[in-house]
Amino acid sequence: MIKKVLIANRGEIARRIIRTTDKLNIDTVAVYAEPDSNAIFVREAGEAVSLGGRTPLESYLDIEKIIGAAKKTGCDAVHPGYGFLSENPLFVNRCQAEGLTFIGPTAEAIGLMGDKAEARKVAKRLGVPTVPGSEIMANLAEAEEVCPKIGFPLLLKAAAGGRGIGMRLLSGPEELAAGFTETADRAGVAFGDKRVYAEKYLDQPHHIEIQVLRDHHGNLLTFFERECSVQRRYQKVIEESPSTAVDSELRRKLREAARKLAEGIGYLNAGTIEFVVDGSGNFYFLEANTRLQVEHPVTELITGIDFVEQQIQIVSGETLKLRDEDLEHSGWAIEARIYAEDPKRFFPSPGTITEYLEPKGEGIRVDSGYEAGSVITPYYDPLLAKLIAHGETRSEAIGRLEEALKGFQITGLKTNIPFLLEVVASRLFIDGGYDTHFIKKMTQVPPG
Repeated sequence: MIKKVLIANRGEIARRIIRTTDKLNIDTVAVYAEPDSNAIFVREAGEAVSLGGRTPLESYLDIEKIIGAAKKTGCDAVHPGYGFLSENPLFVNRCQAEGLTFIGPTAEAIGLMGDKAEARKVAKRLGVPTVPGSEIMANLAEAEEVCPKIGFPLLLKAAAGGRGIGMRLLSGPEELAAGFTETADRAGVAFGDKRVYAEKYLDQPHHIEIQVLRDHHGNLLTFFERECSVQRRYQKVIEESPSTAVDSELRRKLREAARKLAEGIGYLNAGTIEFVVDGSGNFYFLEANTRLQVEHPVTELITGIDFVEQQIQIVSGETLKLRDEDLEHSGWAIEARIYAEDPKRFFPSPGTITEYLEPKGEGIRVDSGYEAGSVITPYYDPLLAKLIAHGETRSEAIGRLEEALKGFQITGLKTNIPFLLEVVASRLFIDGGYDTHFIKKMTQVPPG
């Protein structure tokens, strides 16, 4: 069993990992950039090492600094959390070269699934449906030849993209020249990879994902779906499980497809297979996230399974104790991501938190990384907390979420709480069955 873990991350996910390592009596080491020197996760870890610097490139993305901190403090494992280096195969290889256990999948799986275009090829080869689209388009001339054959509207996507970054919706061919250039340039800046491909934009699309766990002995768990269709700028804001748009037969097919893909590439540890489901109930592989997902608490609340604990047990060589038929679904869970951002335009709102009071109550969980006095800088993702509500029914979960949002007090900067309250009070959300056009449609439907 692992004895000491360096957490190569910050904020709420660092604290989330510490909760499980404390439960397992595993020592922890936090690493931090200058803006995080007084952060809660730094105090809660057993030890803390300064990485220096203010930006991600100077700190949480600096592989050598993180490896050095792990070696200096005698760690035998590294947990990457999500974001930063969590899906960087070079980091995985460096950890292994230094005798450090990487708590996550293999470098090979990360490399294969991290390239969205290659992942599509793998899915096709394994018989998993994919959205109609193109291969990598080398230049604008090729895009102008290929895209009309796919048909508009369509999405341009960065091959190395993720978390909604590097995506552009094109309504017609007149938008192609500017759209292709912009997508390639943004991908180059964000990922160091300017490759772009196109996908058909589906009617009434639902963003549905299946969490998986696989151990070194070939045992694989596929979990109940998460509905992730409430999005702004192609990034998730609210997630829930189960989905009101998925019946038992579609659920079976989605889990079967996720199993086929995970087994087909020899996947290990925790991951998420994401699908898009159209208005007719057809589903298509979207991408695979080779890490612990931001919204994993939703599945934890309906199953009672600690995913960080499972990750640690898997890399320690233990066997999964459950099988798919053993999984039980308890009630309904909904997660709302609370951001430091303008609730109308969704622009980041850096500043100092002057008051911070989390809600409490039956069925309420808060995963957070901040407190009164915390400074939210422009250098990092503005996620402040994840508020998760669980209830016996969807209606009960919505009610608990709404009351908790009303009781969440954060002052000193703007947050998206007013927007989230609009969402949970809207008739469109209450009725369920919404798709990824939710925000646009919400304004057209009277409140619930």
